[in-house]
Amino acid sequence: MPNPAQSTAPTVLLTRPAAQSDSFAQSLRAQMSGLRVVISPLMAPVFVAVTLPQGPLQGIILTSQTGAEAARHLRAQLPDLAYCVGARTAQVARDAGFRVLSAQGDAEALLALILQQNTKNLLHLRGREARGDLAQRLSAAGIPTQERVVYAQDPVALTDEAAALLTGQALVLVPLFSPRSAEILGAEWHRLGATAPLIVVAISPAVAQAAAFCAAPPVIAAHPDAPSMRAAVLAALRGP
Repeated sequence: MPNPAQSTAPTVLLTRPAAQSDSFAQSLRAQMSGLRVVISPLMAPVFVAVTLPQGPLQGIILTSQTGAEAARHLRAQLPDLAYCVGARTAQVARDAGFRVLSAQGDAEALLALILQQNTKNLLHLRGREARGDLAQRLSAAGIPTQERVVYAQDPVALTDEAAALLTGQALVLVPLFSPRSAEILGAEWHRLGATAPLIVVAISPAVAQAAAFCAAPPVIAAHPDAPSMRAAVLAALRGP
């Protein structure tokens, strides 16, 4: 007999790239059987050609998993040391052969980590829509840092299944991992004239702020990482 709490649980809408959404869905289902998950990526990464700086670099800065994937393609031209924002980014960089120091947090935690190190001449490999002005802030603090855009995240329309979900009447829960994804989902929400009651679980206050289209106050993860997001999503699904 199905668990009543599970049968009335919201549908989870995952909007990250397919591989990341699949992994997150599996981690949720391992804790809650019978969970309905709809995957509809909101962004498609597009890697762009880049000319790297002349002169020696002591390290690179990676603030996303996609940035780390771009670094993999440029590995032979880059130094060994990679400062990474969190665990998933760090794992991709480690698999590419970099020596990794991970902040295990957000951009502010990464900034603090780098400022503690005696490293100069860094390069931030970032997306077109990156936030936080890391290179400028580090340079102002006496750590010369350049930046290069190595990928873009092009918006992708929701699938028909996801659109039907958001224009229905059943409760939907959506975890959001970046302000960019929150902004794109907000644009889709208004385009569709969405009607579904919505719970947003945000990885950070910045993401929660970008999810202003949601009538209910977003749930914010205790820490800006995947395990905390998973815990927050499961707590919201189980309810009080």
